[in-house]
Amino acid sequence: MTDGPVAKRIILFAIPVFIGQLFQQMYNTVDSLIVGNLVGDSALAAVTSVGSIVYLVVGFFMGFSMGAGVVIARDIGSGDERAVSRSVHTTVAMGLVATVIMTLLGVFGTPVILKWMDTPAEVFNEAAVYLRVYFAGSIGLVFYNLLVGILQASGDSRHPLYYLIFSSVLNAVLDYCFIRFFGMGVDGAALATIIGQFISALLVLRRLLKTDEAIRIVPSKIRFDMAKLGQIIHIGLPTALQACVIDLANMMIQAYINSFGKAAMAGIGAASKVEGFCFLPVNAFGMALSTFIAQNLGAGRKDRIRKGMNFALPAAVLAVLAAGTVIFFFSPTLVGLFNQDSDVIYYGMLRGRICGLFFCLCGFSHVSSAAMRGLGKPVVPTVVMLTCWCAVRVLTLMTIGRIYHNILLAVWIYPITWTLSTIVYIFYLRHLKKQGMF
Repeated sequence: MTDGPVAKRIILFAIPVFIGQLFQQMYNTVDSLIVGNLVGDSALAAVTSVGSIVYLVVGFFMGFSMGAGVVIARDIGSGDERAVSRSVHTTVAMGLVATVIMTLLGVFGTPVILKWMDTPAEVFNEAAVYLRVYFAGSIGLVFYNLLVGILQASGDSRHPLYYLIFSSVLNAVLDYCFIRFFGMGVDGAALATIIGQFISALLVLRRLLKTDEAIRIVPSKIRFDMAKLGQIIHIGLPTALQACVIDLANMMIQAYINSFGKAAMAGIGAASKVEGFCFLPVNAFGMALSTFIAQNLGAGRKDRIRKGMNFALPAAVLAVLAAGTVIFFFSPTLVGLFNQDSDVIYYGMLRGRICGLFFCLCGFSHVSSAAMRGLGKPVVPTVVMLTCWCAVRVLTLMTIGRIYHNILLAVWIYPITWTLSTIVYIFYLRHLKKQGMF
């Protein structure tokens, strides 16, 4: 990452990440596709309505994974192998503690969360079963994200891809078998997902145990290094909280959507699954740029940081704009893959056609945020996201939402807040450039 053609380095890193996240997105989408077609619209509503809860948990650990990745990448860039080892083993120790906490909170807190979200009685039980099974297998989720972050910080995005492809195919096969042949419902979909995640984590762990690089995991060295823990928390906690609070706001929006019934829940939930594929280029470019910047910052190569940002930001925006255009024109067909009910398709089309052409603004905000994490400025994007994507959305629902009870409010609230964050990021990036950060 610290030498060679800038665009080539970023693209070669981003492509395996993109393909890997494509299969990661298939995890959740396969659940919804199979449940929606083989079980029914109530089960589809149950699975898609808890998506914001799942994203909250995934986002939290991806935030810490990114924080750990930035610290490890910086240590690699500086050539300090002992520092790399301390960062890696602190990350693993953090994952062990997080697994226990998340499993207990998730399994026992599920009913409270669903009641808070005003989940309709007709889908409540199925949603609770799905979540409890999912949280019971959280060890795979936690360690897959943290361990992949370690590999990617070293510049290795290929091996996580290989492992994820294998486990994604396994997840799809198990999903179909559990529901089609064993007569299971949403519990079968959740079980297939956690088995796939667990196997992914094991494969990444095996790689890290056997590598000869500084990122090698030695079980006897797994402990907290307080200095490294502080660095990881400094970068990762703001990112994790950013993801969590945004997803909490999305949970409130989901609660608002729930009030329109299971067709709205299923339709908008299905559209959200489709949208997840559109943001894969953004996530890939963001992760590549964050790692690229962190390594070059450690090596003192500000010239490469500037070139990297000048390439990755426009590339990500153009990619997601193209994807959003596809969503705009083909949302009825894409939502129809999940369920053929006309009301479900209507609500999904509504979401796709309003939000699709604004995806470029969301993409710009995400990649700008990733760049600032790489620069060691995680607090600013956290404040921006919490203000624009959380506070504005929540206040809108608490005020206008009580007067104007219309599903359009739950849809338009996204493009409006994406626009706000984009404006703020443009001005702040100009400020950083004037300061000579890149």
